[in-house]
Amino acid sequence: METLSIVVPVFNEEETIDIYYDALQKVKPQLNYEIELWFIDDGSKDNTLMKLKKLNQKDSNAHFVSFSRNFGKEAALYAGLTRATGDYVVVMDVDLQDPPELLPKMLENIQTGNYDAVATMRKDRQGESKIRSFFARAFYRWMNKITSLNLVDGARDFRVMSRQMVDSVLKMHENKRFSKGLFNWVGFNTYYMAYENRERVAGKTSWSFWGLMKYAIEGFISFSTAPLTLVTGLGAISFVASIIAAIVVIVRTLLFPHVSAFGWPSLVVIILFFSGIQLLSLGIVGRYIAEIYLEVKNRPIYLVKEEK
Repeated sequence: METLSIVVPVFNEEETIDIYYDALQKVKPQLNYEIELWFIDDGSKDNTLMKLKKLNQKDSNAHFVSFSRNFGKEAALYAGLTRATGDYVVVMDVDLQDPPELLPKMLENIQTGNYDAVATMRKDRQGESKIRSFFARAFYRWMNKITSLNLVDGARDFRVMSRQMVDSVLKMHENKRFSKGLFNWVGFNTYYMAYENRERVAGKTSWSFWGLMKYAIEGFISFSTAPLTLVTGLGAISFVASIIAAIVVIVRTLLFPHVSAFGWPSLVVIILFFSGIQLLSLGIVGRYIAEIYLEVKNRPIYLVKEEK
């Protein structure tokens, strides 16, 4: 019998673990697989680890890995994928926003052999704030424009992948990971299943608005050099503008020698304008240098405190 590995990152999810496990057990009879569960505790501060230990005692196939501190969801996903031994690997959240009842249909689609992955996407963003929805849509739109990726708006991390695709993803060892981009970058045929948006069954999300913004910036930096091209363009425009301005000043002085020079307010505006461009350029270049700095240190993506 084939094996199905399910990777579930968790962070301060003591309220949802048992609910998730019970929901998965209801679906299990429809899955003709040997199932191994990998809960990756991303340095939780509540009783998440205690819940996972109790679950492991009840079900030996419900494994857990506990990080020494919070390394982020991307590190948790990577840790889970490295330990998953299944012929097919599922990545999903524990809060039931990724409905386990979709698994049979997802596996049915991937077993046809036409796809290497079956992913999910939300039909709408019901229950999400308008500001958050606006920025999310803008992120997908711009990400697709400035990179070679083709990210689907509303796509979730919830997906089933073939062994070959998982092995390909694991060949990329970068420290700053953006899984949606990595899943897309490796290629392979992916089918997207749409479903109605679900609310969390319990607990609170650990993703703040600014946390998502930071995650989006990581995505841009990881898969695009467009910001560096923008800096080059701004430099070129500034150079041309300065030459034109110099010519205007010289011609004006020659033709109208008795006319006073431009006033100091104009000078201040020009200085502030070019100073702003320089600071923006330094910030963008610095962001890329920071990514290089973190990568060349070659620090581990995560550190394990306990595992079973």
